[in-house]
Amino acid sequence: MRLDFIRPLYERRGPYASVYLGALTVAERKAHWRGVRDQLERLDGVDPATIEALEGEALQAAAGRALFATHGEVVLAESLERAPRELAVWSPLPHVTPMLMQRGENVPHVRVIVDHAGAELTVYGGGSSRRATVAAADWPLQKTAQGGWSQKRYERAVDETWEKNAVAVAHEIDEQVRRIGAELIIVAGEPKSRSYLLHHLGTKSADRVMMVEHGSRSDHGQFEEDVERALDDWLDRRRAELLERHQEDAGPVGMDDVARSLREGRVHAVLLPGELAEPVWTGEGGTQLAGDPDELRRWGVEEPIRERADSALARAAAMTDAELWFTGSVKDVAAVLRY
Repeated sequence: MRLDFIRPLYERRGPYASVYLGALTVAERKAHWRGVRDQLERLDGVDPATIEALEGEALQAAAGRALFATHGEVVLAESLERAPRELAVWSPLPHVTPMLMQRGENVPHVRVIVDHAGAELTVYGGGSSRRATVAAADWPLQKTAQGGWSQKRYERAVDETWEKNAVAVAHEIDEQVRRIGAELIIVAGEPKSRSYLLHHLGTKSADRVMMVEHGSRSDHGQFEEDVERALDDWLDRRRAELLERHQEDAGPVGMDDVARSLREGRVHAVLLPGELAEPVWTGEGGTQLAGDPDELRRWGVEEPIRERADSALARAAAMTDAELWFTGSVKDVAAVLRY
């Protein structure tokens, strides 16, 4: 999981109010918010302006909400697909782990249903999903069996239209791969148009294509199910690749070694078994974390602050552009190194 979307949290000095709540109806949301608000008001140091800022977001319609606010401003508000365990925390760093675990690995990807007239593209990454229709030419699109001296010329013109539309779709996909760093391009639709599309994609995009069986622009059918399977397969392979790299390279294991590698900017991915509530010591810098406060003092941190290990690791990963993955295959925090 890339953590670009939580980076704004670390560009603002805390402490942070981290709130998790969820309900289906307006009445339930109001009742649940009152309970969470009471918890916040009992916590030392929570300012009224921050509580007031949270209220508007807490009552938004969603199965679940994860909210993070400081100094009277909500810095991040995330809707969740299911209600989380309700929680109200006031801490130096935002408590993001429950949100990250429910959100799961969010794969930047492009969904494509292509036919002779162009394609329907849906882009997932860099914010909410975006859908667009792409086409370059709309005539001639259909071949006929009318015969005559112009038959071959007409059929050639139709093929050229199909290919021209596939080229336009390929260019748009290449642009989206460049823009959002798409890891996967899932393609369904008419076989010949898919062939044209694959031929005209840039190398970087073509290497990320996965063809699926179902779906047309007029009837998606089982396309969404095929997409979910393709994403699950990609995530399983990616997680397995990271674990294999970690094992082959004898990557760091345990808080001390992983923290040292994060401070050195050497971590490609942090592997977590789940929430890690054990305490560590942190400084104001994004990578200032250690199991021993004296180690931070040697790095120039005058007053180390006690914090949850998972919160400190999430900040360090986000600020060093490292990925964060949850896996039951590790018993303690581990890391895959860049070098």
